Amino acid sequence: MTDSPSATTSDSPAHLPIPVYFAAEQVAEPQFGSPSASKPRDVVARWHERRRPIVLRRPRPVTPDELARAHDPGYVEAILALREDNGFGNRSASVAASLPWTSGAMLSAARHALATRAVACAPCSGFHHAHWDGAAGFCTFNGLMVTALALLSEGAVRRVGILDCDQHYGDGTEDIIARTGVRDIVRHVTAGRDYPRQAGRFLEALPGIVRGFGGCDVVLYQAGADPHVDDPLGGFLDDAQLARRDAIVFAEARAAALPIAWNLAGGYQEPLARVLDIHDRTMVACAGAWR
Repeated sequence: MTDSPSATTSDSPAHLPIPVYFAAEQVAEPQFGSPSASKPRDVVARWHERRRPIVLRRPRPVTPDELARAHDPGYVEAILALREDNGFGNRSASVAASLPWTSGAMLSAARHALATRAVACAPCSGFHHAHWDGAAGFCTFNGLMVTALALLSEGAVRRVGILDCDQHYGDGTEDIIARTGVRDIVRHVTAGRDYPRQAGRFLEALPGIVRGFGGCDVVLYQAGADPHVDDPLGGFLDDAQLARRDAIVFAEARAAALPIAWNLAGGYQEPLARVLDIHDRTMVACAGAWR
């Protein structure tokens, strides 16, 4: 695996295989209540098993300073030193060690999408409930905002879009946007708030929502699995509607020449195979848009 983007040019007719930023260090021991700590390994294995057109690239972990752009520096230090509870409500050394890699995967994928003017994936979750100075809802560090603020501070972009299609409101993302004063340069749409249990209205509005990110240099897309009708914490899109959601996002992004970096979010069904099937369909939709 490598962390350097491919040499694909912006006018290239195809961008396959899909780059997936994954390292074993992203994987933590399973945690009670959510599969997200160990899910990166499982979903990558599923994609390999089903021969999806992916290529693994090794991300660069973010530094404590990069985390501290989106979080209180004291909070960052306390989490990494195991002095404060993580998003799972414990002080697992395994989880703490994985956190720079999960945010790093998101940032690496976004950099790749920017460099190639195409798409890249970070197969991790546990971001949008993490606030400026606190963990919640299985989220410890907000990799979406870590990524957005890194790109903005480096001058790599002028505007970032966050399309959050998890079932639940990205309250942590909103908190960090407010705390860091980037409301005018980070566009955040969270479907869990704006379209609760309104499948038809949501899918009808989605093409326009994606086109609304047209002023952004890159879009960070949370392809949540928990809006599925059978998810114990979600419940308004069936298999076909979830597949349609992803197909719309990727097709509209490509049509608008919007670089897009996507990650996995939510998904609490048992057995885990049901969640992996949803994430697999997202990869199928991604590959289909960039075929």
